[in-house]
Amino acid sequence: MEIIKTEIEGPVIIKPRVFNDARGYFYESYNKAEFDRLVARVDFVQDNQSMSTFGVMRGLHFQRPPHAQAKLVRCIQGKVLDVAVDLRKDSPTYGKHVAVELTEENKLQFFIPRGFAHGFVVLSDVAVFQYKCDNLYAPDADGGISILDESLGIDWGIDIKEAILSEKDTRHPLLSDFDSPF
Repeated sequence: MEIIKTEIEGPVIIKPRVFNDARGYFYESYNKAEFDRLVARVDFVQDNQSMSTFGVMRGLHFQRPPHAQAKLVRCIQGKVLDVAVDLRKDSPTYGKHVAVELTEENKLQFFIPRGFAHGFVVLSDVAVFQYKCDNLYAPDADGGISILDESLGIDWGIDIKEAILSEKDTRHPLLSDFDSPF
């Protein structure tokens, strides 16, 4: 696998080695020893999968300490724009984001360490999204910042007026009204 560093310390893009032939393709989507050596020592304990349609926006979510989560995400069908926002108070990149297009064709994965809010928008008719988490979901630790916060400077690639959000995701505060627990 190839590790592609981002402008922000912590999140990285992972490009797997894909073997194609007449039958299709094969690639190793996760290898703990390689991940620990090349990215970070992380013990993933929960895998999640979602299916969404065009224009669905999910996020920007995080879990408050001590239930914070690092995530390894990928899109196995369709196309999403995936975003991580730095919420680490003492970070020189606090409030900055990394965005990466994850598709079934490029097979890229995105590692998001603890201390980041995470979200994505579906850019294809349908997208199936998978992610590994290094901590179990704790409803009482659930948090978020507004995925529509213009101060974040995120180009979501769709007309925001047509975005489909959950009720919960419409109630998250703007970054300027947020007190980071990280």
